[in-house]
Formats: sequence, C-alpha cells, structure tokens
Amino acid sequence: MKERYYSLDVFRGATVALMIMVNNPGSWGHIFAPLDHAVWHGCTPTDLVFPFFLFAVGNAMAFVMPRLEAAGENVFWKKIIKRTALIFLIGIFLNWFPFIKYDDAGNFVAKPFSHVRIFGVLQRIACAYFFAAVIVHFFKVRGSFVAAVFILLAYWFLCIAANPADPFSIQGWFGTAVDKSILGENHMYHGEGIAFDPEGTMSVFGSIVQVILGYLVGNYIITKGKTAEMLNGLFVTGCLLVLCGFVWDMTFPINKKIWTSSYTVYTTGLAMLVISVMIYLIEFKNKRGAWSKFFVVFGKNALFIFMMSGILPRALNLIRIPGDMGPDGKRNYLAPFGWFYENCCKPWFTDLRIGSLMYALCFIAMMWFFAWILDKKKIYIKV
Repeated sequence: MKERYYSLDVFRGATVALMIMVNNPGSWGHIFAPLDHAVWHGCTPTDLVFPFFLFAVGNAMAFVMPRLEAAGENVFWKKIIKRTALIFLIGIFLNWFPFIKYDDAGNFVAKPFSHVRIFGVLQRIACAYFFAAVIVHFFKVRGSFVAAVFILLAYWFLCIAANPADPFSIQGWFGTAVDKSILGENHMYHGEGIAFDPEGTMSVFGSIVQVILGYLVGNYIITKGKTAEMLNGLFVTGCLLVLCGFVWDMTFPINKKIWTSSYTVYTTGLAMLVISVMIYLIEFKNKRGAWSKFFVVFGKNALFIFMMSGILPRALNLIRIPGDMGPDGKRNYLAPFGWFYENCCKPWFTDLRIGSLMYALCFIAMMWFFAWILDKKKIYIKV
C-alpha cells in the first residue's frame, strides 16, 4: 500500500499559490526583480514556479498511473485524452474570456476569435501531461528516463541545426518560425513586442521532460518509502542536476521562454532539493502547522483555483469605475481590482513595488479564501 506524502501536497499547493501571486501584481511596471521573469537568459525565483508545477504534475502521475493502467487500455486512454482536452480547451476559454471588450469609444464589442492566443499556461500543462503520460505508459520507468535524455539532447540539436549562427536569441530561435506557420501571428503571444510564444509548439519538449522527471522522482519516493536512503538519494541527485544545469548553461543557456534543456535540468534539480527539504521537515520531523495547511488548501483544487484567478479579474474588467481626469481632458476608468490597487495599496507606500506586492498578497488571500470554502465543504473539482 502506498504511503501518503503530505509534503508533496504542500509542494503542489505552494507552487499554485506562487503561480497566482506572480501573475497578479498590482502594477506590471512596479515589480521586485525576484518576482519578475528573466528578460531572456537566466532564471529568477519566478521562473521556477511553472516548472515546479509541471514537476508536481509528474509526482502526482506516479501515484495515479498504476491505477489507470490496471483499469485497462480503454480506461487509460479515455482518462488521459479527456483530461488533456479539457485543460487545453479551458486554457483557450481563458484567453478568449470574457468574449467582449470596450472599444475606444467605450462601447462593448465582440472579442474576435481570430485574434485569440491559442497557447498559454494551461495549454502547456495539457500538452506536457499528455505526452509524458503516453511515454511513461509505453516505456515504463527505465525507458522513460532514456526517452527524457533523448528529448533533451534532440531539442538541443534542433536549436543549433536550425540556425547555427544564432540559435538561442529571440530573433534566431527556430520555434518562432514554426509557431507562425502553424498558428499564425494573430494567435500568438505579443508580450515581447513581437509575435513570440513562450508556450508555443517547439518549447514544449523540455516541459514534457519536466513531467517525466517528476514522475520518476515520485516513483522513486514510492519505491523507497520514507527512509533515509530515499531522502539522501533525492537530495544528492537534486544537487547533481543543479550542477549539470549550470554546466550545460555554458553551451545551451538556461532560458524559460524557450524552455531550454539546461533550464529543465536545473529547475528539476531545484525542485528535488525543495521537495527533499519538505519531506525531511514534514514527514521525518513532523513540522506541520498553519503554514502547511495554508498551502495544502490550494493544492486540493489546484487547477480550478488557478483558472478562477484568471477568470475573476477578466470578468471584473468589464465594470468601469470613474477615476481622475486625464491630461487630454477625458475621464479615466478603473476596473474594481485596479481601483483597489490605486486606492488601498498604492497610497500606503512610497516604493510602488511594495504597493504592487501588497495587492498581489491580498489577491492570494482572496483566492485562498475561495479554496478554503471549497475544502471546508469537501468540494474538490477535478479536471
């Protein structure tokens, strides 16, 4: 019988909480550097959040996969395909929602699907989950490790072979051209000032491996049990992967936006170190308390709470609260959350980054309250 690992639930919940926090600052123009993504190469604490979540997806897969496979091929494929499709479609729904917007004259107009981004965070989770599950299903533990190594090396080769002169810049990376040909520029992310999608088709390879490695670690934890051997092996391997990531960075830069292989190895190593510390504190030393309960609440409805953190601000953006007069003589309008930031968070601090962080913490508290109500009522929304 498999042992229950409360520490893994805490890890997943903490990752979801951090995902929500870094995605909802009071002002994108006033963020502390650790709470922002690296401009291009490099890795900030914020750049750890997404790979940590995919790693947690893999951990959970290690506990669920044996039961799915025991139920037979039909049940396995039905479950995997259904879950993948739902998560992917919910991601597109979030990108399109609320389907209407204000035009320059202040009137409601339809938000055309022709300009909706196809990919995103949930879509990346769906794709990584699907391919990782298929690889694990067919290749099992040892074969999955070999497949993971092959994928990481193959992606490195693809980047260099496609553009030997400039393979790792935002202009030279080959994946953007592939995304443009498949998706079209109107369906891509434009946050970098050009059509470039950090969750596009070609950068998915490293994220698939992230889930596979999460599965392998979860399987290792299950197999070894709550022993010193398991904990030592987890910690030492995590250190080695971090070192490998740093070494690989010399020739294949650590970069979240194109999800390089070095980034996958480096962040997986850090995830293993964090989990090993959590297992030591929670499972071995029984250091539980309000801090662990706070994060576990997020983990019990992880995808639903993350989805709500995207839906709620978008929906409330349709409400316009009159603000100050602009320099052009026109009145500015604020959405409810924008009004809260401008009037309840920003005025208290001379450093606007602190006000922006205060807003993010308030938003996290509100999301936690929703998650706590669901948990108290034993409502667990599974996708």
